[in-house]
Amino acid sequence: MQTSLVLDDVTVEFPIIGGATRSLKKSVLRTATGGKFGQTGRHQTIRAVSNVSLNLKSGDRLGLVGHNGAGKSTLLKTMAGIYPPSSGQVRLQGRVAPLFGLQAGMDPNATGHENIWLRGLLTGMSIEEIRSKIDEIGEFSGLGRFLHMPVRTYSSGMWLRLSFSIATCRSPEILLLDEWIGAGDAEFAKQAQERMTKIVESASIIVLASHNFQLIKSICTCWVKVAGGEVSEIQPIETFSAD
Repeated sequence: MQTSLVLDDVTVEFPIIGGATRSLKKSVLRTATGGKFGQTGRHQTIRAVSNVSLNLKSGDRLGLVGHNGAGKSTLLKTMAGIYPPSSGQVRLQGRVAPLFGLQAGMDPNATGHENIWLRGLLTGMSIEEIRSKIDEIGEFSGLGRFLHMPVRTYSSGMWLRLSFSIATCRSPEILLLDEWIGAGDAEFAKQAQERMTKIVESASIIVLASHNFQLIKSICTCWVKVAGGEVSEIQPIETFSAD
């Protein structure tokens, strides 16, 4: 079965409870999502993604470009199934890995070992798959005996080592990236870079949101501009410039 990622006239709206009289709240939400305000019945809404249609197939590597708050991250989360569309459809064929929010679902009071299970289940791994990956995750993270200690006792670098090791323990067919992931201290950075490169090379479809001109040019085969939750026509990467 061929890998594909299809968005068919997808719109994502968030309700704003009591938003009519709170201009500061509206301003913050507009900045955070890049969306537009509207009215649905009695409720005010913000439209964060507006009538987006994309059809990606094996070999496509799409760059999402646009200013902060343009809607890139919301669009990625919609592709990943984190935000359900208010209208339209997202259709996926292939195993998806969203490499953002790496520490989501992790419990600081649980041990590193327990968090491997928590994060693995959250990202859709089966019990058998997690069990088969535990030793590999532990070895890659280099945390050793610290895996049996609560994560709240970790340094920020140790926490990042663990979350990165869990998130990248399997190669996806559809890779969703919100900027390139750097991981931890210098000792771990080279090994993390090598793993990220392998994941990118093996993925069938990539969607990358980034402000890094050179990164977009080096990874992507095509690009779109995201502004106000709307997406431009897909263009070949040769037409992309830093302007």
